[in-house]
Amino acid sequence: MERVYLDNNATTMVDPKVKQAMDPYYLQQYGNPNSLHSFGTEVHPEMRIALDRLYEGIGAADQDDIIINGCATEGNNTVLKGIWTQRLTENKPFHLVTSQIEHPSIAHTADWLESMGARVTRLPVNAQGLVTSEILKEHVSHGSADLVSIMWANNETGLINPIKELCSAAHELGALFHTDAVQAAGKIPVNVGEIGCDYLTFSAHKFHGPKGVGGLFAKRGVPSVTLLHGGEQMGGKRAGTVNVAYLVGMGLAIKLATEALEYENTKVRAQRDRLEDALMDIPDTIILGRRENRTPNTILISFKGIEGEAFLWDLNTNGIAASTGSACSSEDLEADATLRAMNLGPDLAHTAVRFTLSRFTTDEEIDYTIETIRKIVQRLRSISSTYS
Repeated sequence: MERVYLDNNATTMVDPKVKQAMDPYYLQQYGNPNSLHSFGTEVHPEMRIALDRLYEGIGAADQDDIIINGCATEGNNTVLKGIWTQRLTENKPFHLVTSQIEHPSIAHTADWLESMGARVTRLPVNAQGLVTSEILKEHVSHGSADLVSIMWANNETGLINPIKELCSAAHELGALFHTDAVQAAGKIPVNVGEIGCDYLTFSAHKFHGPKGVGGLFAKRGVPSVTLLHGGEQMGGKRAGTVNVAYLVGMGLAIKLATEALEYENTKVRAQRDRLEDALMDIPDTIILGRRENRTPNTILISFKGIEGEAFLWDLNTNGIAASTGSACSSEDLEADATLRAMNLGPDLAHTAVRFTLSRFTTDEEIDYTIETIRKIVQRLRSISSTYS
């Protein structure tokens, strides 16, 4: 095979139907939606359809807000800095509770807030790599926290946190609750009404939409958070001309992803399990996280005696794309924060490789990947100084 893409937690291919839906807004219907002339007003119906699809896709109510932005990184910054700013204006201290396994857009924002005087509590994970409501209650006293921010599904392990229980526990403690749902949306059912969260963030490019657009859900009645000031777009909550093509693409992408959830949790899961079972037949191989509690597309695996970077080099030479950590921090050769938080030890953390499938992955690609990995492991272990 020429190329096999198994790095879908980093980004996904744009669904051809999504690209087709976006095309008219570049050369034909390109008006600014805030303009009063026909070039502007003619795009309003499709924007409304796209927004309706987003509301339906995450189970939001009509009175809730979904603020269109550039990506989940922007959304995450907006929530954390927005609540912090509100506390500043009230001359009150700010206490953020998050976890040790968050995406850099949360972790580094928390670091910055801490440098600005905020109090930050970083929750550990349990033996299964999860943040639980028991851990939250153990580390946070009632009334002490302003905001709890815990990711729904981890980008490295695919492990799914008990987000509904965490949300309930945060509210019991008197805190607002935000979840980064980037790795959950399009892979498992996401319903903000059922879990009761106050804020939720997502990015289109993780569910076969375009890069450069995302959404921030805010439940009715929660404090308004604004990062970018300027025009009155998004009701003044996020200034900047709306990218109509991207919004239309994201709306269709979430509709298609929601409709494909059964396929994702049957066919894609079966492909993932077949790949995983084949790789586990290789001696001295470890899979991180129980498959029953992972997103259906994700494998994080370690081959003893093989550095992850060397393994990726051989994979890439054979046309297979995978990763050793979050693509947002892949230039950093330190062990990934998620793996460090799981106390896996440096050897295991540096040998872990992530394979992530999508609904466009084929059985033939899985066959080729299995065959190729067996050869790569044999070759690299034959020259390894740490494997015997």
